[in-house]
Amino acid sequence: MYHLLEQRLREIDAHHLHPYLRNARTGLEKESLRVSSEGRLSQRDHPAVLGSALTHPWITTDYAESLLELITPPQERAAEALDFLLNIETFVYQQLNDELLWTTSMPCVLSGERDIRIAEYGSSNAGRMKHIYREGLAWRYGKAMQVIAGIHFNYSIDEAFWQPWQQVQGDARELRTFRDAQYMGLVRNLQRYGWLIIYLFGTSPAICKSFLGGRKAPDGMEEFNEYTLYEPFGTSLRMGNIGYTNSKENKTGVSVCYNDLDSYVSSLRQAINTPCPEYANIGVKVAGQYRQLNANILQIENEYYSTVRPKQPLQGFEKPTDALDRRGIAYVELRSIDVNAFHPAGLTRRQLFFLEVFMHFCLLQESPLVSADEFHAINQNQMLTAHRGRDPEVRLSCLGKSVLLRDQARDLLQAMRPVAEMLNAVHAEDCYTDCLDSQIQLAYNPDITPSARMLEEMQANHESFFAFAQRKSLEHREYFLQRALDPALTGEFQQQAKASLARQQVLEAGEKMDFDSFLKAYLSGTLADVKN
Repeated sequence: MYHLLEQRLREIDAHHLHPYLRNARTGLEKESLRVSSEGRLSQRDHPAVLGSALTHPWITTDYAESLLELITPPQERAAEALDFLLNIETFVYQQLNDELLWTTSMPCVLSGERDIRIAEYGSSNAGRMKHIYREGLAWRYGKAMQVIAGIHFNYSIDEAFWQPWQQVQGDARELRTFRDAQYMGLVRNLQRYGWLIIYLFGTSPAICKSFLGGRKAPDGMEEFNEYTLYEPFGTSLRMGNIGYTNSKENKTGVSVCYNDLDSYVSSLRQAINTPCPEYANIGVKVAGQYRQLNANILQIENEYYSTVRPKQPLQGFEKPTDALDRRGIAYVELRSIDVNAFHPAGLTRRQLFFLEVFMHFCLLQESPLVSADEFHAINQNQMLTAHRGRDPEVRLSCLGKSVLLRDQARDLLQAMRPVAEMLNAVHAEDCYTDCLDSQIQLAYNPDITPSARMLEEMQANHESFFAFAQRKSLEHREYFLQRALDPALTGEFQQQAKASLARQQVLEAGEKMDFDSFLKAYLSGTLADVKN
């Protein structure tokens, strides 16, 4: 099963390609809700001292005004990205006064959707479009699932690797075509084996009853105590049927293909340009107010939720599909990572090192095209792992065979050892095999996974999910308040905040077209050359 992987590792060694793998780059994005000291969702504006949520490169908001998103620029080592993230959050905490950053993926103590303020981005056309898109999500799916938080892991292989690697593979296509094909193979394997990340990293086996807003609990969910629901073998309910998934995919006809970049782009474009009668009933512009950007199956590309996305940085008001079409894939975004409640950063160094191993394994391992049947199995494996991943009897469908999750997890992790050893050699360190050993322990002992540890602590302390999350949030707040930033770095963050506010003002003052025209031009792809 791993013959091609072994062959490719031998080729890398024989042709001395290790140096080209040294400069892979990592970026992190972390979402966290701002809450009051009592754990209530913040009703305050995004703090101006943090800068403009529209134009700041590192500190912005996601769906809600209270949902902070912290973004690192790409770093040469994953550990450096983690350090950068810690520095951003340290700076943020210095400005928050009495507020906390919620340290779990699942929100808590929601007093209905009125608690959730959709993010505001100012009066510019770009800012209005971001807000209206979120209004559309509320009309289509409701607000609650939009404030579930997660971490995104962005990874790129050094550009210098692709040409020698193409020569070794004897591939005669254009270099960009080869690179895109390699990245799409990586994407397919990240989907194929992505259930493993949900099992190993899942840290959301329980939810606050308030999250359901009075709705009946889904099948399989049990009462942990008066305020908490959980699944006994759950790992990541965030990635399950109550989380932010395209649950209406079959109903609305979204069918995205990952077999090559052209198919991926064209299938997304089809969904973006196909009217949906259900969404047409909502209305687009009603009594002079926009409810959504359009009434199509997807308003824009970002509405299609998936565990992994091929990405290309945007230029100006470029659409993501246009960027991919014009310049190909620059990096891959893995989106299935829960916020780790046991670490202030929401992610540990060991987890990051393992993600690097996982990325290279998925790149070098054979990656056949995904059939309709396998795509269904991939989604089912994700759901089963999210809801029953620690059940010793749960079985997955892998390449058409029914296998025990625990056996498949052990097999996959053992197959990654040569990849970890290669990365040890690339970086002259032992951290990659060490991190792999720690993940193998989780495969053999589900009781020490993050999801099991959360339930164990809640049980031992006789606390609800809310009490657990608030306790951890307070612990992490203390960590960040005790953490000192270098004065020069604090000055850099302050300058970035001021500069972002100035950029927003320039953008708002320089508008030359009305919003209706702007939106029409954006959706038609003719704003690509307009710069912020």
